[in-house]
Amino acid sequence: MENIIDLKAHEIRDGYKNKLFTCTDVVNAYYKSIEDNDNDIKAFITLTKEDALKEAENKQKEIENALSNGTFDSLPTLFGIPIAIKDNINVLGYKTTCASKILENFVSPYDATVIKHVKEEGMIILGKLNMDEFAMGSSCENSAFFATKNPCNLDRVCGGSSGGSAASVAGKMAPLSLGSDTGGSIREPASFCGIVGMKPTYGLVSRFGLVAFASSLDQIGPMTRDVRDNAELLSVIAKYDNMDSTSANVPAKDYKNALINDVKGLKIGVPKEFFGDGLNDEVRASVEKAIEKYKELGAEIVDISLPVSKYSLPTYYIIACAEASSNLGRFDGIRYGYRASNCETLKDIYRKSRSEGFGTEVKRRIILGTYVLSAGYYDAYYKKAQKVRTAIKNDFDEAFKKCDVIVTPTVPTTAWKIGEKIENPLEMYLMDLYTVPVNISGVPAISIPCGVDSDGLPIGMQLIAKHFDEETLYRVAYTYEQN
Repeated sequence: MENIIDLKAHEIRDGYKNKLFTCTDVVNAYYKSIEDNDNDIKAFITLTKEDALKEAENKQKEIENALSNGTFDSLPTLFGIPIAIKDNINVLGYKTTCASKILENFVSPYDATVIKHVKEEGMIILGKLNMDEFAMGSSCENSAFFATKNPCNLDRVCGGSSGGSAASVAGKMAPLSLGSDTGGSIREPASFCGIVGMKPTYGLVSRFGLVAFASSLDQIGPMTRDVRDNAELLSVIAKYDNMDSTSANVPAKDYKNALINDVKGLKIGVPKEFFGDGLNDEVRASVEKAIEKYKELGAEIVDISLPVSKYSLPTYYIIACAEASSNLGRFDGIRYGYRASNCETLKDIYRKSRSEGFGTEVKRRIILGTYVLSAGYYDAYYKKAQKVRTAIKNDFDEAFKKCDVIVTPTVPTTAWKIGEKIENPLEMYLMDLYTVPVNISGVPAISIPCGVDSDGLPIGMQLIAKHFDEETLYRVAYTYEQN
């Protein structure tokens, strides 16, 4: 029998059905893998081992009952499957640190809506994962605790901000994980670590219980080893939620039904702006080869243009930082979280707690956001950025009149060396070039592996679809994966 940690989630389910192993065996196998590998990789901030093993025992009893009654197939699809959670998603009774000193000892008093869905499905939470502090960063080096390394090469970054989520799956320390994506934070680490990462349509997955960075851009999404697991996990978490005012009231779907190995007749758009300067040659070659593959499989390749996308980075950093400066105002040393000592006045408490509690990147973005919202600059920056946002969205709407799916590289390069860009934030921001337009316009996108470079580092391809058309994304991604 294969080693349990080598199995995809749907293969673990088959193993339960065929009595090859128990739920406890699976959970223990993953904790053994964490014990063996996480000292080097550093994906986890908190482990929930005691509770996970208790859960595994209970789930195993239910599995045995179902097997003896012949009702196993009516158990939820991901029943008894372990999952790991990014540490900006609240799980009742456990720390939610956002990888920040300011929330180092904050214990969540409730479950995020996605966690309720995960628990209702009968999944088992293994622990909470490292990230860039408050989801701000592209390398997972901005954590207040430690940098997470890329399981494919420990000298390289794993991408961010959902770096721990990608590294736990790629490093075989969890079969599935949840991340969040504000400007590429699921897709970029998925690309760097060679896994599948989906940023759903804005509003498809509830944000209730996700610690907000930029509320109009944030989305929770699944990170998995293959497209099928990804579709199954999205089906669990994509449900309407009246606790989130931006939740879209659309019918829940079983995305597994979209996994059709066929792209005949589909139109795939290739935007010339995404294949220009700054794109690494090996990444370009890999993505172009994948496009050729789609052509062979019967898809129609269409040249398209997204002219306004070149303004997406400045637009994104103005809107995201403005929303962050507003959202992070609640961490003030008074209400909860870290409070500085030796303060004489209220003003001292605010200033010292925030100065000591937040890291450099978070402070940089709060200052930038406060500046663009300030009197005299609001119209020049924030208001203008919102207008450009509409233009970028219109760009996508126009493009989708000509094609069903857009294909681009996920990131301009493969994973860089740890420490290489940390001193140059601007260079780091440029890595989000291909991912931020998607968040600005709210459409869904998935990153899937499409090759490796000469150093053996994974290369990711990004597929983008219309609002709420995750099914076409899964179909196109699945077809490539199967071929």
